Amino acid sequence: MRSIKLALLLIGVLCSAATTFADEFRPALLEITESEPGRYAVLWKVPLQNDRALDISPIFPEHIQQMGPASARVVQGSRIEQSTWTSETGSLVGGTIEIAGLSALPIDVIVQIDMADGEEHSAILRPATPSYVVPERTTKWTVATSYWKIGTIHILEGYDHLLFVLALLLIIPNLWMLFKTITAFTLAHSISLALATLGVVNMPGAPTEAVISLSILFLAVEIVHSRQGHVTFTEQYPWVVALAFGLVHGLGFAGALAEVGLPEREIPLALLMFNVGVETGQILFVCAVLVVIAIVKRIPVTWHSEGWRLMPYAIGCTAAFWTVQRVASFI
Repeated sequence: MRSIKLALLLIGVLCSAATTFADEFRPALLEITESEPGRYAVLWKVPLQNDRALDISPIFPEHIQQMGPASARVVQGSRIEQSTWTSETGSLVGGTIEIAGLSALPIDVIVQIDMADGEEHSAILRPATPSYVVPERTTKWTVATSYWKIGTIHILEGYDHLLFVLALLLIIPNLWMLFKTITAFTLAHSISLALATLGVVNMPGAPTEAVISLSILFLAVEIVHSRQGHVTFTEQYPWVVALAFGLVHGLGFAGALAEVGLPEREIPLALLMFNVGVETGQILFVCAVLVVIAIVKRIPVTWHSEGWRLMPYAIGCTAAFWTVQRVASFI
């Protein structure tokens, strides 16, 4: 009875967290395109929470004014507003863009600016840094650091990707084999990310996300079978599993990168640094999990062994919940 209660608690917490994180942590997007000097087309995309858009909004420099009302529509869980702004007294360069209300919410805002002269700017605004001063020129260093941050944040807030990596850690006890498996996963999603971003491969986002959740469910079942004494396919060929599912996860990364966009003049650099950011976050997560496991194993109590035994069931139920939720979104 105690085991059943603990299992239900773990499953309930993970499923509740899965729903909450899916709603709260999707980033907002502010896309500004200067069609001609002093004239800007603005797209403002805000995720919905409980069928209502989050209470945040962009604030532009005073000399830039909106022309007419904005058009709004709801698309796939987000409210999208499009409007036109103009300035007769100055450029957006050197001005400050601020997101009102951002400091009170756990959400990021991706800012993408395309100027009429070909200059492109990108930034991530967070609760601690809700404003951005538009520079005159974007350097390679700025592009590299911006897309590295975007990649790192994406993987650390991509709970499905992290749960897949966690499942790999649970089924592969050998550190050297784990290193090779994570390397295969990295190689695979790097390839599919590049191919999808460059338009060579195209797969709809909703089915991709559903397959990602199925990959987690597959590993959860493999962990259970392994602990029951069966020799699983993942134990025999972990790099094959990581390589195959890594290709799918890379398509998921590409979907996130597509929302941000890539600077036309620096596509290879931006793509490389986004991928480096993803790997940075992945390495940080793996190291953190290994440290926690080492600490927990030293605790002289038995409760953690019960949680360890029930963890794959909690992971599997969370993945099944995600799968049903994602399949329902496109059927």
